[in-house]
Amino acid sequence: MTRYIFITGGVVSSLGKGLGSAALGALLQARGYKVRLCKLDPYLNVDPGTMSPFQHGEVYVTDDGAETDLDLGHYERFTGVPARRHDNITTGQVYTEVLGKERRGDYLGATIQVIPHITNEIKDFIHEKEGTADFVLCEIGGTVGDIESLPFLEAIRQFGNEIGTSRALFIHVTLLPYIPAAGELKTKPTQHSVKELMSYGIRPQILLCRADRPISQDERKKIALFCNIDEEKVIPALDVKTIYEVPLSYHAEGLDCQVMNSFGLENTPDLDLSKWERIVRRIKEPEGAVRIAIVGKYTNLADSYKSLNEALIHGGIANKVSVELNFVEAEVFENADPLSYLQGIDGILVPGGFGQRGAEGKIRAVQFAREHKIPYFGICFGMQMAVIEAARNLCGLKNANSTEFGPCSEPVVGIMTEWLKEGEKEERSEKTGKGGTMRLGAYPASLRESSLVAKAYGSTDISERHRHRYEVNIAYREALEAQGLIFSGLSPDGKLPEIVELADHPWFIGVQFHPELKSKPFDPHPLFVSFIRAAIEQSRLV
Repeated sequence: MTRYIFITGGVVSSLGKGLGSAALGALLQARGYKVRLCKLDPYLNVDPGTMSPFQHGEVYVTDDGAETDLDLGHYERFTGVPARRHDNITTGQVYTEVLGKERRGDYLGATIQVIPHITNEIKDFIHEKEGTADFVLCEIGGTVGDIESLPFLEAIRQFGNEIGTSRALFIHVTLLPYIPAAGELKTKPTQHSVKELMSYGIRPQILLCRADRPISQDERKKIALFCNIDEEKVIPALDVKTIYEVPLSYHAEGLDCQVMNSFGLENTPDLDLSKWERIVRRIKEPEGAVRIAIVGKYTNLADSYKSLNEALIHGGIANKVSVELNFVEAEVFENADPLSYLQGIDGILVPGGFGQRGAEGKIRAVQFAREHKIPYFGICFGMQMAVIEAARNLCGLKNANSTEFGPCSEPVVGIMTEWLKEGEKEERSEKTGKGGTMRLGAYPASLRESSLVAKAYGSTDISERHRHRYEVNIAYREALEAQGLIFSGLSPDGKLPEIVELADHPWFIGVQFHPELKSKPFDPHPLFVSFIRAAIEQSRLV
């Protein structure tokens, strides 16, 4: 029998509903339960694939090729359960599905309405998880009171009534702001948020109260009184040094115990959380430190590279060092000497991206890393810029470029026109729409024996997640390999370049895929472990 936990948020956005859901999932796993997490997003986009990272943060890609919300990355990193296409749904997807059914005549001439047709579609999405886990945790995006969220709130209200209180639990995440002039935390925003939620027919059984300082017992009693909730179910969710401390913090405050009590399940408060204790200890008590420069174009919003940032930290955990991330806007290198920004850096990483802005700056960053023998990691677009840099400065092809930026005489990088996906040929062209049309999801690759990447993976057969529309032109392989840029990873049919590495360099690797999407604190991705190890060696040379 599957039990459902619905997590809503109030007062302000970015309270950490996704992180809280992931941490609770990890605690339920520690109790021996099988969990599955999903996200209900109220925006009208079909998916975040065409949204600017400045607007929405990174796009998280699943093995089965879905472009999803970044919170699914939190879910995977904390539970290790691979996210799937049907773990994220948006208003755009719901309306697309309902209108498609209406056009086919599936509703037999009925007038299509938000209730019941939209809400039923949302409930069907939740019902699909029945039997797949002991607990399904559903995070509702947005903030209570937003007009976009109303169909989702109504849907989960109906769903909770239909399956009964023994199988449905509502958790509300809220904020207790500290007012310095008054010298106290304020509970009124939480009271109003719960009142708003209750006006939709949802009474939360547990409150997760975000605060930057301890919440006194009197304040908890006040919240319980005015929010019509048991006092022990008012759970402080205090700020911590690292997100990987959240499961420990929530357990210490009794969140998982209250969840067990709410469902009438046996409560075993003494859990084996040594895995999380070890991770937190590694982060808080490092044996050294390295500095990594991330040269990108979305550096003003850290969530643009959320999985990447975490994967670098995971590499640090594996190597028992802290990783200091220095974000550098790529465009600055177009008019400035990279040395002034990259001096003392132990490793340089150029992440994925789209468009011409900042491309020349990234190429200069690659050149700096190559010439100064600094460990370099190029991911997706970062690999493409590394190949263009090598073509220009090692092969003498001064006009080498990407057709993404327009027609060029030396198209070292060009649009992908066809590839195989599960034995079927996928085809694209310049006229193809942008949304959901890239090479998306997990694809296999074959690595060259004795290559640096093969040593890092400990294997010559890998599978990694992709999200790209352009690829390195394999016609330039011979010229590039003659200058030392080795194509050390290819698609199994040998047609698509997946990995390049520089022979005469301490650590220089470019990958067409996104390895950061599969890294976890308790299972760091081997390329990030190897990259940080190389950065440690570099730090000893400085």
